Amino acid sequence: MKNTPEQHRNEPAPTPARPVAHPHPRAKPALRQRARELRREGATYAEIVAELGVAKSSVSLWVRDLPQPSASAERMRQAREARWASYRVRRERTRQAAMEAAALEIGALTDRELFLVGVGLYWAEGSKSKPYRLTEDVTFVNSDPGMIRVFLAWLSLLGVTRERLYFRVMIHESADVTAAERYWADLAEADVSTFRKTTLKRHNPKTTRKNTGADYRGCLVVRVAQGADLYRRIEGWWNGITAGSPTRLR
Repeated sequence: MKNTPEQHRNEPAPTPARPVAHPHPRAKPALRQRARELRREGATYAEIVAELGVAKSSVSLWVRDLPQPSASAERMRQAREARWASYRVRRERTRQAAMEAAALEIGALTDRELFLVGVGLYWAEGSKSKPYRLTEDVTFVNSDPGMIRVFLAWLSLLGVTRERLYFRVMIHESADVTAAERYWADLAEADVSTFRKTTLKRHNPKTTRKNTGADYRGCLVVRVAQGADLYRRIEGWWNGITAGSPTRLR
């Protein structure tokens, strides 16, 4: 039976199909919008990358339709920086004061405190054996000089002699490898000639790396020879710490 005009009037109008959205792959709208705002204010690609922590290729894609910053835009950027300069100084002073006050709360560590800190430090950052890969050795890798110092002090507390320590540097091949090796040797109070061969990470020019410049020294690998027994004790100590900790927050 054919529908009458009256029946057609009673039927709801068909819902028009929504257009399919095609967002830029992996583009976060908020970051893209902020990148465009910064570009209009006169920011360079490098400045946008530094502020947003995104790849330069993404920034280029997001703002390529915008004109290059003019002299007036550069003046606006400089004015903005000057406006925020005093705030950044105050913020940095507040940050430093908070850290210095917190450091004073610690004081000199007792042997037991250093022992417990070292166990936690190793279990967080050191190599660990897996059920599918039994490797009971003591190897610690880190780029933080403070962590390396604490780890070496902890090993000394445990009676591990210098003769049992092996050192090796891991670093990108584009860095100053020789300077990094000297830096870590001085920090570890070791002769750089005794270091194992440095592991060089291949440089990928397409990757935007933050760990560059004179302060980049790669990581130091510290390995304890004949460390199986020590590793088992570390795992046992950590199990003891977890068993002795409160089961819930108060």
